[in-house]
Amino acid sequence: MTSQVSSPTEQADGSAVGEQRKPGGTKDVRRLDRVIIRFAGDSGDGMQLTGDRFTSETASFGNDLSTLPNFPAEIRAPAGTLPGVSSFQLHFADHDILTPGDAPNVLVAMNPAALKANIGDLPRGAEIIVNTDEFTKRALQKVGYDASPLDDGSLDAYGLHPVPLTTLTVESLKEFDLSRKEAERSKNMFALGLLSWMYHRPTEGTEKFLRSKFAKKPEIAAANIAAFRAGWNFGETTEDFAVSYEVAPATRAFPTGTYRNIS
Repeated sequence: MTSQVSSPTEQADGSAVGEQRKPGGTKDVRRLDRVIIRFAGDSGDGMQLTGDRFTSETASFGNDLSTLPNFPAEIRAPAGTLPGVSSFQLHFADHDILTPGDAPNVLVAMNPAALKANIGDLPRGAEIIVNTDEFTKRALQKVGYDASPLDDGSLDAYGLHPVPLTTLTVESLKEFDLSRKEAERSKNMFALGLLSWMYHRPTEGTEKFLRSKFAKKPEIAAANIAAFRAGWNFGETTEDFAVSYEVAPATRAFPTGTYRNIS
């Protein structure tokens, strides 16, 4: 994969290095020098694909980055359990970085198991985006929660964003001839669209990738693209996300040019 690095606006060092108002909009745009995001869910939730696509768009944007995929053995643990959690962590910045980071600034948790398995790594003030549709009584009991952490105050130290990802995804795909189970599989693309909006990631590459990946199933490709766009639009319109973030390309570390990503 090759990516073209563009020239950024100069900015000072520091975690939060500026804030501005979006032209013609009402939401703030906060400029950061680096971010660590962790996507986490069941092995079948597509967290590796979601992280890979966010990584590819981040690379094409010109940020320096480091990733840490983490997934269980091929013999899967039961769905919704702690041993079955799969995650993908990405550290990206406007300067040269060397590690995928230790403490995520943002956790996307697709179910209670993903939340419980990763909450211990989050610093105070980190943002947590949770798929509230999966926080059922049975799912909570599987991982030892006596009460929902979304309601008992245990997450008050974090910026909690409860989002019914599954419901929103199914609703966005109601015009497609898909079963509910088939539509639910696109919830990772909805989450990717939301995070792409939050961090101003390019979207064209992901849409092109989905058309290519599902070239023999154009209806599935169209559904995934629709879910991806719905996630982006949700971030743009919902009141729960009042701020989006910009991380400028790392031009000091990597001058404008063509780079190759090897895995």
